[in-house]
Amino acid sequence: MPIVVRLDVALAQRKMTSKELAAMIGLSEQNLSVLRSGKARGVRFSTLEAICDALDCQPGDLLEFTQGP
Repeated sequence: MPIVVRLDVALAQRKMTSKELAAMIGLSEQNLSVLRSGKARGVRFSTLEAICDALDCQPGDLLEFTQGP
């Protein structure tokens, strides 16, 4: 998949668990897990905004485009 979700890296840098983040942004742990695993088919801008606000980061810190072969 050419889009890599780097949410785990951002959480580790801030020493925060996904459970804490889910509670902060009002998202279920299951939905956050789907996003973290890269299996989400999309992400709402409002969710991305909430994550960036909670983690004090930019969308580019969480999502990375990689060129395919």
